[in-house]
Amino acid sequence: MPRGTPAPCAWAATQARWMRMVVTGRFQGRAAAETPRLDGRVAVVTGGGRGLGRVLASSLAERGASVAVLARSGAELARTVELIRSAGGLAGAWSVDVTDPDSVERTFRDVERVLGPIDVLVNNAGECGPCGSLWEVDAGRWWRAIEVNLAGVHLCSAAVLPGMVERGRGRIINVASHAGAYRWPTMSAYAVSKAAVIRYTEHVAVEARRHGVTAFAIHPGLLTIGLTEEVLAHDAPADSSLGRIATWIRAQLDGTDSGCPRRAARLVALLASGEGDALSGRYLSVEHDVAALLERADEVERDDLHTLRIRELS
Repeated sequence: MPRGTPAPCAWAATQARWMRMVVTGRFQGRAAAETPRLDGRVAVVTGGGRGLGRVLASSLAERGASVAVLARSGAELARTVELIRSAGGLAGAWSVDVTDPDSVERTFRDVERVLGPIDVLVNNAGECGPCGSLWEVDAGRWWRAIEVNLAGVHLCSAAVLPGMVERGRGRIINVASHAGAYRWPTMSAYAVSKAAVIRYTEHVAVEARRHGVTAFAIHPGLLTIGLTEEVLAHDAPADSSLGRIATWIRAQLDGTDSGCPRRAARLVALLASGEGDALSGRYLSVEHDVAALLERADEVERDDLHTLRIRELS
């Protein structure tokens, strides 16, 4: 383990500390009260039972949104909703498999019955998939990651888009990854699915633009919660594919604040509020200066920046 990297118990303590800051609004730096308010809006967060999904759901609720928290695990969902309600927020839990079309349709119909029309959808549910050379990994597990990471995004988006189009407003925020914008050897299912999510976002943005609906793909940063936490929790040999990835992740996190989810929460809140609508269809990272990008939105649009572009030698 690289010098300065916290031990496994420290990862858990750090996650708990960040979770308390998100739920109570006590962020370091810019206060939650200064970030965009979402009063009166209904937001759905998939994969909200734990990890980043819990952080995002709590952050949106703290800013005034009524939040539908979706995941497969009932116990984890209950914990997320408990945290939100104890902080004075409004949230409800729905157990759903985002790869099951009938389950998704029923769930979203019930969310709107209980909370009202959906204004914001955060597609966060995800799966790492198998780790190893793509010709050696289990094909069923490989495809399952595609189903969760891509088909899940499509089914949930397709469930909210008709209503958003009819009302002339709505925002879809898809949690992607730099793995989808750059190669990530031995994690092909995850990388391929996230690349598809970025391109899928571009299509939603273009097709729904005239109806007042915007869409964004985001990189939340390399975090120590959620999927990354799963990788770090494995006691894999250092020379194995998974072991090498875990070592790389720890080295990237060593001595930085890149593992802090509050930045992802702020980015999602900004996009959910509508302040970033001029960047619809773009792939945005927590590392980006979104305010600066908004000032150059015309240039971003004209030159098709922050998309999966093919650049060829002239």
